[in-house]
Amino acid sequence: MKTNAAERRQRTRPEAEPADLAACLAGPRGLDLVVEMAHDLRSPLTSILFLAETMQRERSGPVSDRQRRQLGLIRSAALCLCAAASDVLELARGGDRLVEREPGSFSMRDLFAAVRDVVTPLAEEKRLDLRFEGPERDRRVGHERALSRVLLNLTTNALKFTEQGSVEVVARELDGTVVEFAVRDTGPGFDPEALRTLFQPFRKAPATARHHFSSSGLGLAICNKLVTAMGSQLEVTTRAGRGTTFTFQLDLPAVPVSVEA
Repeated sequence: MKTNAAERRQRTRPEAEPADLAACLAGPRGLDLVVEMAHDLRSPLTSILFLAETMQRERSGPVSDRQRRQLGLIRSAALCLCAAASDVLELARGGDRLVEREPGSFSMRDLFAAVRDVVTPLAEEKRLDLRFEGPERDRRVGHERALSRVLLNLTTNALKFTEQGSVEVVARELDGTVVEFAVRDTGPGFDPEALRTLFQPFRKAPATARHHFSSSGLGLAICNKLVTAMGSQLEVTTRAGRGTTFTFQLDLPAVPVSVEA
């Protein structure tokens, strides 16, 4: 009986704790831990967003123009962190899921305005010229949320790593229903060596490329997966010292005017 009791105590003894965080992440629950951390980050970030916007709109009292710009930067930074947390969650699920199962009607002007609203404080703080140019026909049929996320990630990335000049977001109609999107910057560009691993998450970026994009690669990895899920391919052209352009083409049929009315 003593032996059996000892065996039972041995069997119910808790497992030894991993020595450090690296060991936790490398363990069988490593992915679950990352997902839980990403979820935990989003709650306080949502509070920061709410409070920054409340103060920016003077619902808690008057603010100066300088304070309004600073609150805009806080809001943009919190949105970028929320996007990074969402990227982690999406990559944990595969990263290529489209929220809208079926394409729907949306306004290109409204989509561009929403992206512009988020990134303008960063452009103003860095004194960069930020330009948006949409297609002539406004209402389209497509996956609005995925497209918005791709454009927001690419534009934010361009602004973060461009120190002078401009960032331009352009959508132009090609033949038929195809719309080509381009996000151009006048940043430092990067060495072609970096292109081999550009869309890989948690890549080890070459030293010459670290000044242009995040070495984690989460945002670009998600962009690439979402563009692929929408039936296209994300392409990049760059030259060291000459800037970078990301382009992709989507089939976005225009909504007839009679339907819009």
